[in-house]
Amino acid sequence: MSQISPSQIEFDVRDRTSTLAGARSARPLRVCHLGKFYPPAPGGIETHVRTLARAQARMGLDVSVLCINHLDRHGLDATWARYGATSTVREIDDDGVNVTRVGRSMTFARVDFCPMLPRIVRRLNSNPPDIFHLHTPNVTMLLTVAVLTTSKVPLVITHHSDIVRQRMRRWALVPYEKRVYNRATKIIVSAQQYADGSEQLNPFVHKIELMPMGIDLQPYLEPSEAVLAESQKLRDEFAPGPLWLAVGRCVYYKGFFAAIEALRNVPGTLLIVGTGPLRNELRRLAQQLGVADRVKWWDNVSRDKLIAAYRASTALWFPSNARAEAFGLVQVEAMASGCPVINTDIPHSGVTWVSPHEQTGLTVPVENPTALAAAALKLLEDPALRQRLADAARQRAVDQFCHRAMAQRSTEIYQRVLETRAAAQAPAEAQLQAWVRRNMRVAHV
Repeated sequence: MSQISPSQIEFDVRDRTSTLAGARSARPLRVCHLGKFYPPAPGGIETHVRTLARAQARMGLDVSVLCINHLDRHGLDATWARYGATSTVREIDDDGVNVTRVGRSMTFARVDFCPMLPRIVRRLNSNPPDIFHLHTPNVTMLLTVAVLTTSKVPLVITHHSDIVRQRMRRWALVPYEKRVYNRATKIIVSAQQYADGSEQLNPFVHKIELMPMGIDLQPYLEPSEAVLAESQKLRDEFAPGPLWLAVGRCVYYKGFFAAIEALRNVPGTLLIVGTGPLRNELRRLAQQLGVADRVKWWDNVSRDKLIAAYRASTALWFPSNARAEAFGLVQVEAMASGCPVINTDIPHSGVTWVSPHEQTGLTVPVENPTALAAAALKLLEDPALRQRLADAARQRAVDQFCHRAMAQRSTEIYQRVLETRAAAQAPAEAQLQAWVRRNMRVAHV
């Protein structure tokens, strides 16, 4: 990774042949993803963008990502630092994905202020991709699309979730959001249940496309010997167990307060993997409830270490409490690892579609620590039930959430977008040709 100046920023075209069905030229289809952050930044949206970008690149697409740099000049995570300035860097990720991480001067109310962003986008507009793919909620890139990007390029949006809690921010963004969503040709959702319950998406139902999120399943289904050894080490460390796992940012909608309360009525240790602004409050709650010695904290860890934790755990606790949780990609990771999920019945969310009740895990009411504890005890008391759920979870991951199928689905959506744009342009082109013919006849006479 190296720091760059504005004049060095560009989006390369690689000399590869696209495998996209119906491609009309030898050059690959060029797609630019507009994300908020990009791994190693943690988070479901961030992970999804990287997985999709890499899988598309493997299919032969020319893929770039424009996002915000979450690391400060010392390489430390500045995601939650209001005045955490970062630099602009460019790198090539695995499979040739070109990633530009835009530096910011500060962040306020989840809006990143990026002085270089207008110049970067102007350069991008001068040699634009075939498709812009915006991932929302994402205030900075939403405003970028509304104000800076060229409208000549078709726009696809993946709507990961509504803005649920920040009502003032939601109100302030409405004019820009309407402009961008009206411009989009297609809007992708990960679960139909979420789209059906979204007031934000109601005006755009004719644009909705369903594309479940996927991951590269192989490391979870067939872990390395080193991962298996690490998993056994965790079992020994937390013996006699059980080990319960929770993964995600320490933010309000993850419901970790309910998980800590549930631990009072369940034996074993709760391992929480993730950082965030509420972590200290969660620690204080654990201390107040007398379970601090049974709550362990990991910062964001490597994929291999996380897979080891999934395999060592009796279940993943996924107690999210709001529609800001639209899908829950870590559920798929746990399922592929053979770890049943205890999730929550969030109205109009895709969470319980990912891991259905009594099929791949158990579902409990939102914000109900007693029910969460009861579900955990049920798995402890009935090992056969836990094994049945674990086996079904692995199979559902294979059937529904493969990253290759997701990438193929995305290219099919892009193809329809380009066909729609071509069809819309055809009448205007026909009128122009007719005008030229008429004037040529007049000139000839």
